[in-house]
Amino acid sequence: MSFGQGGPSWGPGDAQTPDWAALADQSAARNRRKKWLLIGGGVLATAVVGAIVATAVVATGRTDPADSGKNAGKLPAPADLPDETAEPEPSFSSVAPPPPPDPKDYVSDARKDKAPITVDAFFPGKKLTMGDRVYVKGATQRTESCAATTKGALGSILADNGCEQVIRATYSKDGVAVTVGVAVFRTEARAKRVAQQASGGIAPLSGDGVPGFCPPGSVCRRTANSYGRYAYFAISGFTSGKSVTTADKNVYATGDDLTNFTFRQIRHRGELQASAAATAQTG
Repeated sequence: MSFGQGGPSWGPGDAQTPDWAALADQSAARNRRKKWLLIGGGVLATAVVGAIVATAVVATGRTDPADSGKNAGKLPAPADLPDETAEPEPSFSSVAPPPPPDPKDYVSDARKDKAPITVDAFFPGKKLTMGDRVYVKGATQRTESCAATTKGALGSILADNGCEQVIRATYSKDGVAVTVGVAVFRTEARAKRVAQQASGGIAPLSGDGVPGFCPPGSVCRRTANSYGRYAYFAISGFTSGKSVTTADKNVYATGDDLTNFTFRQIRHRGELQASAAATAQTG
């Protein structure tokens, strides 16, 4: 009689007596299989855990190839991390603003010089103060007959260069009188040419409290200058009619004051128009 696989086997000595030696050997074999299964399972679990740990170590230890030394494979310290977000910087237009207008441009060409041309525009008020010197304004005149305001060759020079009009004003102080004449042209080039070619001079203008001065035959001081499209002339002398010499510093000072004032008035005319143009550009 026998049992199936894994059952007891009977020994040859007695058909009814179990073979205890065989049974002991089978039991020992079963115990050994269980032990090896437990050991194998533990080894497998250990291997899996080790693989996970190794993968984590490799992942956290990955560094930039450029890094080396003791810091390779380490996380950045808190101090190495940015502590705040960069603020956006203001941006500015790359287009430069237009340059301010040049005041001289507005008195150098008739196409830009649109301000009214009047006696008061160049010679305002009844008096002129230059420092501690006060000059009283006498007669004034504005005329388109340019040659009629001159002496000598200046009349033809004005006409040849297209003189449009002449404005004259006379000032006096302490027996000295000065007449200033401003001749108007279309362009700066014409006014400059007239000042360079000037011969003869502007004629003295008497009246309104100023007697005649610089009579024929007397010597008076004459000057000629230009700025922009304006040529300006002055004649300075004694109201007594006597001739002027280089020793008469008061005559020279009076003439210089009046010509400097005239220059400033022409320049101021350009400044006013340039300022108005700049305001219009930014408005």
